[in-house]
Amino acid sequence: MRLCKPVLAATLVSLASSWAGPWASPCFAESSAPIPVNSAPAQPNALIDLLALMSGHCKTLKVAGRTFACKTVAYAHGDKGRVNFAVAVDDPADENHVVSFSGENGKRADDNSYELPIDRMLLNSKSRPKVDGLPVPAEQASTGVCRQTGNFAAKKVNDVTCSATDSEGRRYELLFVSDGTPVSVRRIRQSSPSIQDPFK
Repeated sequence: MRLCKPVLAATLVSLASSWAGPWASPCFAESSAPIPVNSAPAQPNALIDLLALMSGHCKTLKVAGRTFACKTVAYAHGDKGRVNFAVAVDDPADENHVVSFSGENGKRADDNSYELPIDRMLLNSKSRPKVDGLPVPAEQASTGVCRQTGNFAAKKVNDVTCSATDSEGRRYELLFVSDGTPVSVRRIRQSSPSIQDPFK
């Protein structure tokens, strides 16, 4: 799997701190038609305080029914408690093609499992409007769940599975399997002690 960690990290920081416009245009290989979104713009006050990059491969990545490969997957925790499982799509035509399963109130059932309810999908590409030189994602209201197995505190992830359906009935799926490399955790800023941090 080819990694683009610096590009993904920069895109994720932009993703969590910028607003979303009315249309997504993710440059899909099968179709250049944009995915229309109907949600209100994202709030501009959330900042990423923790970024965890995972090494492995996507056995499944489907975006609105279209199948893709991925470059890498990251867990991004916002300072207000919002979490994104962000996927850098392997798209030779667009190095900014990132799809994120986003939600709040994730919980650990035990030391080896974490579950995040999904309430929106964030869709990013090189054709999105830019803030500070980085494209900002379009946001689509969705329902679903992501599950991660492995021990966050030990920086060992086995797999991540996500499934969501947006308000227009389009489905998004992810099955990411780790190659066993320890998770690379970057603390960008200190989070509020009231916001659960699964890496502690």
